[in-house]
Amino acid sequence: MSYIEAHNLTVDFPLFENSHRSLKNVVMNATTGGRLARGVDRKPTVRALDHLSFSIRSGERVGLVGHNGSGKTTLLRVLAGIYEPVAGTLAVEGKVASLLDISLGMDPDASGYENIYLRGIVLGLSSREIASRTDEIAAFTGLGEFLDMPVRTYSSGMQLRLAFAVSASVEADILILDEWLSVGDEEFGRKSSERLNQLIESSKILVLASHSLELIQKVCTRVIRLEHGCIVSDEHV
Repeated sequence: MSYIEAHNLTVDFPLFENSHRSLKNVVMNATTGGRLARGVDRKPTVRALDHLSFSIRSGERVGLVGHNGSGKTTLLRVLAGIYEPVAGTLAVEGKVASLLDISLGMDPDASGYENIYLRGIVLGLSSREIASRTDEIAAFTGLGEFLDMPVRTYSSGMQLRLAFAVSASVEADILILDEWLSVGDEEFGRKSSERLNQLIESSKILVLASHSLELIQKVCTRVIRLEHGCIVSDEHV
């Protein structure tokens, strides 16, 4: 049974002064999102997540909403294992697939085929799993012979095609998504949307952050609203 259990999750980011951006400006900008706090060493920090507690069970599709800086992306990164909370506990049961940084782990000097392997490793696939999916991923990209060429020779759209194709090949119990991904031209955008729908349907839990209330209402069964790193509402829809 897949689930997510969070209790008093807290994430702080330290503030640093440099010659290009004063501490005052950093603090002023930070107040539009998280809350100012003091770390254990008394240095100023921004509290991006402030003692969040919630549980998500198998079958739920949870939408995260809130203004920019409310903590949505930070929470997604914690759930994906990218950020470590400074306090609180998080228990996650089930394989997690994150579509937050779809180009992470890609090497511009390596070929498209080599990057399928590299990105697959970052996503937690074994060499055998990558080998078994390479042909399918290659066909999905539609890049043909370009896959034998270095990725640095690709256009930005071609790079996104490759990155999406590899990222969307991972089947998982828990899917973490920051906004709806639709990459490439109209034809590939339609393919990518169809693939995302398949991933959502096959996953046991979806956590989606979005500014689109229409998308949230269409896809999700529950909505968590964040403000300044705190949960202000948690409702089923």
